[in-house]
Amino acid sequence: MSMQAEIEARLSAELNPSYMRVINESNNHNVPPGSESHFKLVLVSDKFDGKNLLARHRLINSILENELQNGIHALAMHTYTEPEWSDMQGDAPESPPCHGGSK
Repeated sequence: MSMQAEIEARLSAELNPSYMRVINESNNHNVPPGSESHFKLVLVSDKFDGKNLLARHRLINSILENELQNGIHALAMHTYTEPEWSDMQGDAPESPPCHGGSK
């Protein structure tokens, strides 16, 4: 199973998101073609209700502990409750350009 598929499976099982997007952004970084090391998550889940941003990120980090220790180099997280996602009109921020090396 690919790293992206593993991330999707784990988050789906644990968070039952109403919306989830896992984007492999590795091609924007100085890594070999086909790498799965840099990801962006956009998640909407009732499991985030009553949790601040840090608690949401800690929850995701605990779910993806194995992946974070074995291959994921960077993980951008955009986590929302249903009302927050509605306020965002279904749009998450773009990732900034990589400045970590030349391509």
